[in-house]
Amino acid sequence: MAYRNLSLEIDGRVAILTVSRPEVRNALDTATVEEFHGALDEVNGYALGGGCELALACDLRIAAEHAVFGQPETSIGIIPGAGGTQRLPRVVGMGRAKELILTGARWDARQALAYGLVSEVVPAAELAKAARAMAERVLAQGPLAIRLAKRALNASAQMPLGAGLLYESTAQAITFESRDKEEGTAAFLEKRKPRFTGE
Repeated sequence: MAYRNLSLEIDGRVAILTVSRPEVRNALDTATVEEFHGALDEVNGYALGGGCELALACDLRIAAEHAVFGQPETSIGIIPGAGGTQRLPRVVGMGRAKELILTGARWDARQALAYGLVSEVVPAAELAKAARAMAERVLAQGPLAIRLAKRALNASAQMPLGAGLLYESTAQAITFESRDKEEGTAAFLEKRKPRFTGE
């Protein structure tokens, strides 16, 4: 599919989706969001408003050195409406989230790293390579374990510690009975890469 506001690169099991609207600092409009939905069925630069919220919806975030993050909606009399008020405090803490949203501040990549919004900052020329390397590290893990760990991590923000620990124990029990666990253990003992099946 051809995109007007996005570029999509697929290499094996890794897909890199990039917003490409430099004339408007990668602002998201309805057409771009529709393209996202199409691409996701098959942010580099400015990540303001919806772009920042899109990054917040991702499991892992790497930024180029020139990236800028912000939630400037209050400067035009509205509030973030795609998860900014909900996901941002869970990622960076309530105080930093209030700073970003209530003041309309913008954080450069180094600030975003220091505040926990991104986990890595790399030169722009190395961004795709770094993102691909991180994706490959995730893909090398047991797929069932990744799915269950993600669910447990996401649930941790929505339940008390006791319930979260019970959820974690249940998920761990599922993985202990899996074929992937058997394969992972065998691969470790045989000093080889595991061949996970997600079962």
